[in-house]
Amino acid sequence: MSGMKNILRALRHRNYRLFFAGQGVSLVGTWMQRVAVSWLVYRLSHSVMLLGIVGFAGQLPTFLLAPLAGAIADRSNRYRFIIVLQALEMVQAFVLAFLVLTGAIQVWHIIALSIFLGVVSSFEIPMRQSFIIDMLEDRGDLGNAIALNSSLVNGARLLGPTVAGVLIAAAGEGMCFLVNGISYMAVLAALLAMRIKKKERKGKAPKNVLQSVREGFSYAFGFPPIKAVLLLLAVVNLVGMPFRMLLPVFAARILHGGANTLGFLTGATGAGALAGAVYLASRKSVIGLGRIIVVSSCIFGASLMLFALSENVWVSLGLMAMTGFGMMVQMAASNTVLQTIVEDDKRGRIMSFFTMSFMGMAPFGSLLAGSVANRIGAPDTVLIGGLCSIAAALLFAGRLPLIREQVRPLYESKGIIAK
Repeated sequence: MSGMKNILRALRHRNYRLFFAGQGVSLVGTWMQRVAVSWLVYRLSHSVMLLGIVGFAGQLPTFLLAPLAGAIADRSNRYRFIIVLQALEMVQAFVLAFLVLTGAIQVWHIIALSIFLGVVSSFEIPMRQSFIIDMLEDRGDLGNAIALNSSLVNGARLLGPTVAGVLIAAAGEGMCFLVNGISYMAVLAALLAMRIKKKERKGKAPKNVLQSVREGFSYAFGFPPIKAVLLLLAVVNLVGMPFRMLLPVFAARILHGGANTLGFLTGATGAGALAGAVYLASRKSVIGLGRIIVVSSCIFGASLMLFALSENVWVSLGLMAMTGFGMMVQMAASNTVLQTIVEDDKRGRIMSFFTMSFMGMAPFGSLLAGSVANRIGAPDTVLIGGLCSIAAALLFAGRLPLIREQVRPLYESKGIIAK
């Protein structure tokens, strides 16, 4: 029982409990929509390249706009911004549902709506990531809150795609989009029920937003530990993460399945990621996360390489679970390290660079993977991505002793380790 209390300790904060409950409902709908979009594009076009283009269109705004979003997050009321942005995401889901259910949907509609959602998400994600600490009365629970949030995402990743696969087969993609739009009402209700205390911002803010962006870049890439974590994330997400965009190809061509198979593959990834998030939530300290980042990145890369070689559904599901575990542990551990060492007045900007590295590289990865897969096939494309992920992790491991030396004074000043 004490172990479970340790895993769930961030839930003792009222605002975080509300957030956890509302997001839990909304994220199931989000993952239903992601699966439905990829299946809809592939059903309408039967084109791997168009899958890449849709992924590129939806994720490119994150790369372009996240730094601006981070600067705004450090200068404004994150709470109010998040409410507006969540409402806009809800509108996008309802429009997509309307177009599909009326039979008017075309691929260009999906691309345009993906761009709209990408623009909104490029602001919402850094805001939400940096808002986590505002929901906690005890900052010592920050790492646990991040891990629980990751477990929430991946619990939804497990449930949402499985439900989507069944719902697509029974009623079509439009119902998935409709359910997603309705699910946003839960998170909006939770946000409106919160009581957020206004906090005084430390330090003098730069005169304009662009100056804030420049200051954030100088801070992030002038401090080697932050730069190393961000660069590893960027490489892995550029070459490894596009496997998700290619899953419809594996489901249909390699494993000879349909929408259900795609849902099970995505759900298996979520199951592994959920296990990884629970593992991190059970940890009591951030000490040792550098080594965990290296190991999890290698697990991710190796699992991808084996998945690329598999032609058996059950083996592929197991490997997707391992891929999800490595992916989530690396991401959440990196997030925790960054949020632990960052200065409070720059938290939004560092979370925007985290978003760029974690999601902003994905459009380039999607476009690259779609192009390469057209030439050499999806399996070889995923195999190369896994190999490159392992190589990047080993380079990071070589710099780990220096990173530890530079982070230690920060941990000592925050009371994480004894001086």
